[in-house]
Amino acid sequence: MFPYKDENPTERPAVITVALIIANVLAFILVQGAGAEGQLARSVCDFGLIPGEILRTAKPGTGVQLAKGLMCLVDPEPKYWTVLSSMFMHGGWFHLIGNMLFLWVFGNNIEDAMGHVKFLIFYLICGTAAAAAQTFINPTSVVPMVGASGAISGVLGAYLLLYPRVRVHTLIILPIYITTVALPAWVMLGYWILLQVLSGLVSLNELEKGNGVAFFAHVGGFVAGLLLVKLFASEDVLRRRPTPPASYYR
Repeated sequence: MFPYKDENPTERPAVITVALIIANVLAFILVQGAGAEGQLARSVCDFGLIPGEILRTAKPGTGVQLAKGLMCLVDPEPKYWTVLSSMFMHGGWFHLIGNMLFLWVFGNNIEDAMGHVKFLIFYLICGTAAAAAQTFINPTSVVPMVGASGAISGVLGAYLLLYPRVRVHTLIILPIYITTVALPAWVMLGYWILLQVLSGLVSLNELEKGNGVAFFAHVGGFVAGLLLVKLFASEDVLRRRPTPPASYYR
């Protein structure tokens, strides 16, 4: 299921949302070589978050092979700044485009409800919470974690709480045909987070292999978005919305 637009107009331009999309695209092109294997692998190693390195639970010098002839090794000193840099790195074009599509569809409305500066802070906190969740689940991992999906998951959690009944137009790709459908946000996002939780539980048996999607980062970011949205969203802005989220108000 790929959302491509929603029926949720905004009152002010999505300056930060657009800036984040541009920053992610530029990072992928300029830092990650637009997906070229060697440069992509080096960037993931240099700027990705390695749980075992951050927590010092992995032996320095141990690592994982990211590309032919390229091993990513744990450094003796933790690179704490990778908590931030990892949010702007991606594993390929499909990873990047999928994340940016979700950010564009849902991010503009959350930025509209919070304001530019608050939205940026909210986004970064959710990304940090996502990284913390995955690190807690697999604290000895030596595999670099990259992607904006943890922070974007926080945006999805905020959207679900504020606008559960807004219709989201979604592209559905099935083995035998492709179709589009407009679904309430609670259906689309509820399906998405359920899929993350179930996939995360299944992936628990694969943690030691050090591969796959960081599903618990998605869950952690989503929960952070649900918990933090009321601290960041402006009640004044929400009351002026054409369809104010009634469940938001106490």
